[in-house]
Amino acid sequence: MSKFKNIKSGDHGSSDLLVLERLKQRKDFLRLAHAKRVHSTSFVLQARDRGDKQVLRVGFTCSKKVGNAVARNRAKRRLRETVRLILPRFGQVGHDYVLIGRANITATTKFTALQEELLSALRKLQNNP
Repeated sequence: MSKFKNIKSGDHGSSDLLVLERLKQRKDFLRLAHAKRVHSTSFVLQARDRGDKQVLRVGFTCSKKVGNAVARNRAKRRLRETVRLILPRFGQVGHDYVLIGRANITATTKFTALQEELLSALRKLQNNP
């Protein structure tokens, strides 16, 4: 099971658990390829409303353009941690999100800058109908 399961959220009350699930199937990633997207300096955020209000799902991808396996894994680790800290409080339940790493940037950007970029990208997506 994913380590994203049952993360406590500060905005949803003390007794509510916001469940984050991982996107793992190719068809889910393909659905998000045609969804809304926000380009930031360190990554691209794609979002799609599934229409249900059960869980928030998130996926990560880094192509070989990001670098070798070590660089791709480092970029994905940083994106996962950023999402773990930000998405439970500011993400929308019933949405799917995919973060796409950028070459030579995602792995080297300051962690606080990654968090600010994710917050900014989420605000842009939520304000655009």
